[in-house]
Amino acid sequence: MQEAKTKNQQIEQSKKFLSALSAGSAVSGYEHGLLEMIAEGLRPYADELKHDAFYNVYAKKKGLTGQGTILLSAHSDEIGLMITDIDALGFLHFAQIAGVDAKTLLGQEVVVHGRQATPGLIVPIPESLLSADDRKKAAKIENMRIDIGWTQDQARERVSIGDTVTLKRTVSELLNDCLTGKTFDDRAGVAALAVCLEELSKLRHHHDVVAVATVQEEVGVRGASISAYRLNPDLAIAVDVTHAVTSDYKAEPIEMGKGPAIALGPNIHPALYRKLCDVALEQRLPYQSDPNPGVTGTDARAFQITQSGIPTGLVSIPLRYMHTSVETLHMRDVVHTGKLLAYFIAALPEDLEGMLCY
Repeated sequence: MQEAKTKNQQIEQSKKFLSALSAGSAVSGYEHGLLEMIAEGLRPYADELKHDAFYNVYAKKKGLTGQGTILLSAHSDEIGLMITDIDALGFLHFAQIAGVDAKTLLGQEVVVHGRQATPGLIVPIPESLLSADDRKKAAKIENMRIDIGWTQDQARERVSIGDTVTLKRTVSELLNDCLTGKTFDDRAGVAALAVCLEELSKLRHHHDVVAVATVQEEVGVRGASISAYRLNPDLAIAVDVTHAVTSDYKAEPIEMGKGPAIALGPNIHPALYRKLCDVALEQRLPYQSDPNPGVTGTDARAFQITQSGIPTGLVSIPLRYMHTSVETLHMRDVVHTGKLLAYFIAALPEDLEGMLCY
């Protein structure tokens, strides 16, 4: 009974942290607003905490020998919008930052991050004003506007060209420890890093661990490149999300609630894939294999080719409806991801070089 209670407490704690992260605003390139919240969540388990000029957050957990350095990452940035014009009627024109799913935008409530946080609503250009060809197609971003209820002069008092926009959405709990909300890609990974560091505080591990909440992943894994070059670790594991099966889309073999997905493929060092799977089996943690025949499009992409090359792994949390305001996941997958990382690190030998020579 005590073990089950502990698991439930860990799930509830992770829910609280993830919900707080989801409520924050940190469009790629503008992550500074989330810095303190991330630091607060990681600080209790870190021996050292710092950030760099680009707002990557580094939480270091010292090992017994400090002989090697293990880099863990999860990106903190989110997809979003940017104001490009304020028209004569006071409507705001916008463009996307990173991979926004345009067909999900109409009717969404948003927050415009101008001189003051300003609420708005994404609305379409009336169909009668569209060309006959555009009426037959899915709505395009260039045919949408943000209505904040003000005239052009009033709007310009609060909003400027270049201001960022985020979707307004609160986290909701579904059945069976599932959550739905925005920006779980990849703040669920940040929550998993907190679980990992907490677990490591109960385990013996030889090597130093640096958990990094990276920036600007959605626009080109830039924070990963910066942090990997700065740390030049002995090995790195990226933590991200991956597409999970839905009722109408079964092309992806990964399922929610069945554990983290461990990637394999040319972006992944084979010895790390094998070690992660072995640890999951030894600790009776659920996991899924995730074949990636090409570039993964995650922080792992940058890690592998930094400096003289870093042996890299990737562990992903199954996620439905990625890059929408209703991303959905199972909290057990988040907690199991953190536990897998912690037990993996504790199982690493002092001689990392020997382990990596497969």
